[in-house]
Amino acid sequence: MARVTYVQPDGSEKTCTNFEGMAVMHLAIGNLVDGIDALCGGVRQCGTCHVYVDEEWAARVGPPGADEAEMLDALADFIEVKPTSRLSCQIHITEELDGLRVHIPEEQPGI
Repeated sequence: MARVTYVQPDGSEKTCTNFEGMAVMHLAIGNLVDGIDALCGGVRQCGTCHVYVDEEWAARVGPPGADEAEMLDALADFIEVKPTSRLSCQIHITEELDGLRVHIPEEQPGI
């Protein structure tokens, strides 16, 4: 099991525990974390699960894959995309990510 902390734009935090292999997005939905809308259900089609990976965790989480990077590029006209931007549906938690911190942006893209 691993813990993930979701940091809201106002600085408030919610730490959730998951089972290995679960996506950061699914953990957020299951724990009613505000700001993760996940309208497409996790198939990289909407970007409404966008998060900023905490700087300290970015290298461990790794960069987005090609399809995810393409979606983030498409979203850049609508939301602030940063070097640590990821779609939370594409981050699958392992024991190595225990303690992961992600920051939820103020706005998700509108569909």
